[in-house]
Amino acid sequence: MVKAGVDSIGVLGSTGNYAHLSRGERLRVLELAVSSAEGIPVMTSIRAIRTSEVLRLAEDVQQAGASAVLLAPISYQALTDEEVFFLYEHVTSSLSIPLCVYDNPVTSHFHFSDELHSKIARLPNVCSIKIPVIPSESDKAKLRVEKLRAVIPLHVTFGISGNPSAYLGLSAGCDLWYSVLGGLFPRLCLDITRMTQSGHLEEAQHLSKLLEPIWKLFNSYGSLRVISAAAEIIGLIKSPSLPLPLQPLNKSVRNHLNIILKELKFTV
Repeated sequence: MVKAGVDSIGVLGSTGNYAHLSRGERLRVLELAVSSAEGIPVMTSIRAIRTSEVLRLAEDVQQAGASAVLLAPISYQALTDEEVFFLYEHVTSSLSIPLCVYDNPVTSHFHFSDELHSKIARLPNVCSIKIPVIPSESDKAKLRVEKLRAVIPLHVTFGISGNPSAYLGLSAGCDLWYSVLGGLFPRLCLDITRMTQSGHLEEAQHLSKLLEPIWKLFNSYGSLRVISAAAEIIGLIKSPSLPLPLQPLNKSVRNHLNIILKELKFTV
């Protein structure tokens, strides 16, 4: 990612496995990322089930040199809007670095209303919202982004989360792409981003369509299982790499992924 010249690096997101790591493990991963980033800003997750633990993680990452934090409302008990607002209010009051709100209903099982986003976006240090998948039709996607933009302060950026929606989200008005695939193959993802931002939409759409076989695997098996298998295939990590009880892709799907990576000529 450093060699590719990305704008920022996100570690320990939901695909980054943070929920399966201890506090010490998470700190170690962040320290390695910051020391390797060569000055590129590093954002990391501070989510935990209890607010007190979130605050301890926030203190850890600020001391370790994180440039921003990512926070999703994860809970064993279903959370109310009031409880989620209180979480962000409590955490932002003690932060000295920017916070990105992680709106990820698939993982968190919490659905943000635009009204709640608007309230949270006005808290101190809230600087970005990582939004989930948007409508697949271009006009509807633009309307969705415009509707949310209308109630959010101008200084708060929007980042598209769902990788298959990246081109669509960027062309609909999102400011950036919080990418899963960009962690392994940043050059291609950066090309899609830069082309879309500069108005070269046909070229960006073409590159995005080349990745449809990857997007289909993401949708079927989850980005974490697919991206960890890809990292194993290209030799970055050893197998098995997922923490139990998570299981890797089965042999046939892994072989299919291997073929896709070869066809796309994906290398580190």
